[in-house]
Amino acid sequence: MTEATASYEYPPGASPAEIWAILRETAELRKETERLFKEVAEQQKETDKQVKETSKRVDALSKNVGGLNRSFGELLETLIAARLWEKFSAYPYNLKRAYQRVPLFDENSRVLTDIDILLADGEWVMAVEVKRESTKKDDVDHHIRRMGLARQYPPAETVGKKLLGAFACGVIDPDVRDYAHACGFFVLELKGEAVDLVPPPEGFSPRQW
Repeated sequence: MTEATASYEYPPGASPAEIWAILRETAELRKETERLFKEVAEQQKETDKQVKETSKRVDALSKNVGGLNRSFGELLETLIAARLWEKFSAYPYNLKRAYQRVPLFDENSRVLTDIDILLADGEWVMAVEVKRESTKKDDVDHHIRRMGLARQYPPAETVGKKLLGAFACGVIDPDVRDYAHACGFFVLELKGEAVDLVPPPEGFSPRQW
């Protein structure tokens, strides 16, 4: 019996040498592809790292700006609170006691909001909202809601007293100022280093809550 001899068929027109060349080229292409994938992966890692670093810087900047805003707000409150009672000398108030950041608690002792400055005497109290700048009537509406809460959940300093409201700003839009007066609020504005009581319109009557 004649022993069978194994035979290999190559693609038509391709010699063994050409087949080896194709295989080598394919291997090189595979290596190049793997190298490119690794390079892309490294670039992605570097990009992710840069994104994380940028995110950290943005977070840090936001905290710094937030801290600056809070510091400025507290400074403005202190400037406005100083001898604020003198601004109402033409009225029958003697509001020489001043409190800052007075919290309002509900029946479950949860803090609902706070009053920036609270002026008080034996008969009257005045809740003063302080803003760096006000360009929206919504700011006044927000203080109106706060006044309602102050009457519904009165802090100890206001119990049994007549409650008034005031709106104090570093800068206030004329329309907002007029709206605040129409709602029965006193309006104060920072002028240079002093705080001035804006003359109310004729017929103005401060609202009692």
